[in-house]
Amino acid sequence: MEHHYFFINEILKGMGFGHFAHEYQAATHSWLIMIIMIVGAALMVRGVKLLPTKGQNVLEVVIGGLENFMVEITGPEGRAFFPFIATIFLYIFICNLIGLVPGFFSPTASLNTTLSMALCTFILTHVIGIKFHGVKYIKHFLGPIWVLAPLMFVIEGIGHLARVMSLSVRLFGNIFGKEKILGILFGLAGLYLVPLPILFLGILVSFIQAVVFMLLAIVYFTGAMEHAH
Repeated sequence: MEHHYFFINEILKGMGFGHFAHEYQAATHSWLIMIIMIVGAALMVRGVKLLPTKGQNVLEVVIGGLENFMVEITGPEGRAFFPFIATIFLYIFICNLIGLVPGFFSPTASLNTTLSMALCTFILTHVIGIKFHGVKYIKHFLGPIWVLAPLMFVIEGIGHLARVMSLSVRLFGNIFGKEKILGILFGLAGLYLVPLPILFLGILVSFIQAVVFMLLAIVYFTGAMEHAH
């Protein structure tokens, strides 16, 4: 069976884990990105100064911008969940981008990866709802008319489960399509002759899909924090 060439696969193959690398390339690339994020965060924290450097200024602008964007939607109460939002945005964005580099695979081009993030968002949404409203959170699923409460509960339940499919399939479909198109172009034009507009389009798609996932997660969290109507 023919496999695509990925650097991590070749490294793991040399260590005797070739079959594992080919079967779980989304997982191995996810671990790589997690290592990059952890090491990068550790290095940035070590370099924090009272008088910020240019790199620290850029980082503060990015993180501060994300936090302000979230607080404007959720209010001050949503600040507690900013670490999850910032992490999920940066993780997805880096996952999307790494597939543009020859020899690497975007973990978000695997439905397993996107589904896991969608499930985490789904679970945290309801954890937030229970934290803010306790048992009364059930009112979010019953609607304003008590006579129709059983029917509304079923409809709302289906709607909330559909969020998981929406989050996971949308991200997976866009990044999987990007990977396939770039793979075809790399095969036809070579590693260094792929039209630059396509690569720029890939960067744009990577950013937009990370923003969309983050924005939907924020909207779901905000809905869980609001009082039922």
